[in-house]
Amino acid sequence: MAKKLYVGNISPEATEASLTALFSMFGTVDKAYIIPDPETGKCKGYGFVIMSSDAEAQAAIKALNGKKCGEYTVKVEETKGK
Repeated sequence: MAKKLYVGNISPEATEASLTALFSMFGTVDKAYIIPDPETGKCKGYGFVIMSSDAEAQAAIKALNGKKCGEYTVKVEETKGK
């Protein structure tokens, strides 16, 4: 079953492609998207990744949560609710 992950404190330069590439190291990424700033169009600092399985999502959380990605220490956790 697919798991949706919140990815916070990411670079304003982050793209859906860069999120997909990062999370693909831990399994199949069904979808990745960033939340853009309406004024600049750049990443607002967070996004979401949908992993194809719970095991892959847990591996990504364990490996990436609290780790440095470039200049940023990212937060990765399961989303609340749906």
